[in-house]
Amino acid sequence: MYLIHAQLRAPFGDPLPCDAARRALAAARPDDRVEHVSAHARAEPHPVLGFFVMANSLSEAEGRIAQLCLRLLREHGELAGWALVRAEAPLVAPLGQGLLGPPAIPSNGSELRRK
Repeated sequence: MYLIHAQLRAPFGDPLPCDAARRALAAARPDDRVEHVSAHARAEPHPVLGFFVMANSLSEAEGRIAQLCLRLLREHGELAGWALVRAEAPLVAPLGQGLLGPPAIPSNGSELRRK
């Protein structure tokens, strides 16, 4: 299973519709093998839909989610004018480090790092 983030760019800074995750899950076909979708409407620089998807490889997962998102943007009027920026696995920092920042910057306090 892979976590794939689909970053979407809004026309004119429109907000992500509140039911975007539900719409994305409904648009998924059985062969897309999507298990769960969540919306991150305030992600920067663009809103993100997070997909948990079953696939044989990362490349397959990213490609399948990109196609699903393009289909979603074509088929749902509320998303007219939106664009898919990218669909890829997010990079995750080791526990206790900032968002892929230097090891000296803890994300949740110094108790997460060895001294």
